[in-house]
Amino acid sequence: MGFALATAVGIGAAVAAAGPAQAAPPAIEITRVYVNAPGTDTRANKSVNGEYVKLTNRRSSTISLKSWTVRDKANHVHKFGDVKLKPKASLYLHSGKGTNTSTKRYWGSGWHIWNNTGDTAYLRNSSGKLIDSCSWGKVSSYRNC
Repeated sequence: MGFALATAVGIGAAVAAAGPAQAAPPAIEITRVYVNAPGTDTRANKSVNGEYVKLTNRRSSTISLKSWTVRDKANHVHKFGDVKLKPKASLYLHSGKGTNTSTKRYWGSGWHIWNNTGDTAYLRNSSGKLIDSCSWGKVSSYRNC
């Protein structure tokens, strides 16, 4: 009986000492959403591209964003093609049209995506799992996430 009690106490102490598990930060994070493009909102591509979502790779390895999505509350969806984000690098997803590069991608929209009075940006992986999100109320220009 003494051995069983000592073992139980020892196991209980080990479990108590371990404490709650800490969740690892997402590999890719939404680090900024430029919500309110400079100037008056128009359908001009320059105005639409004034909006962007900045994604940052927090890991020390390259991550493929193929088939990942960014969306807003109104379900406007951008699906990434064969895009790789290098370690510790950032990628800017602009709302309008343009020529994609390794650090800039374009949604292809003819109008603004993000609501100046409040919205949420959602980042999902190729399986549809929510990786990160960023919400805001009324902002004058951008929201750091």
